[in-house]
Amino acid sequence: MRIRVVSSREEIFTLNPNERLVHLAFRPSNKDIFGLVETCPKIEVIQLPKSYRRTVSKSIEMFLEMQRIQLLEGDVWGHRKDINEYYSIPSSVIEKIKEMKIEGRPAKEIEKKVSRESKLNPEMIAYILTKETPA
Repeated sequence: MRIRVVSSREEIFTLNPNERLVHLAFRPSNKDIFGLVETCPKIEVIQLPKSYRRTVSKSIEMFLEMQRIQLLEGDVWGHRKDINEYYSIPSSVIEKIKEMKIEGRPAKEIEKKVSRESKLNPEMIAYILTKETPA
């Protein structure tokens, strides 16, 4: 599973229309988010750093909710954009989630444990849980 890292508003319009997970590494305006949704009609998740997430307007939150797009808080730790434009979620993390789900562990426990071990936020773990391991 890969997250497309976008580091500037100019980059939004060069994205592949099939992107599903996008991390915005800049403080987006409402116009930037509308542009992202328009450029990537299949988008499912927009991830923002904690400090930027708090500045998103209620109207954008409602718009994304109506479009069924999740707005998550989180970082892509240790990612270097100059080397690769995608942050790959390690397969070991996905395997750990699958193992715990097979063991019958509750979703909240999986989110908490894997989040602590992988530095991914619990919301992203919850998304992976629903996408990679259908019930």
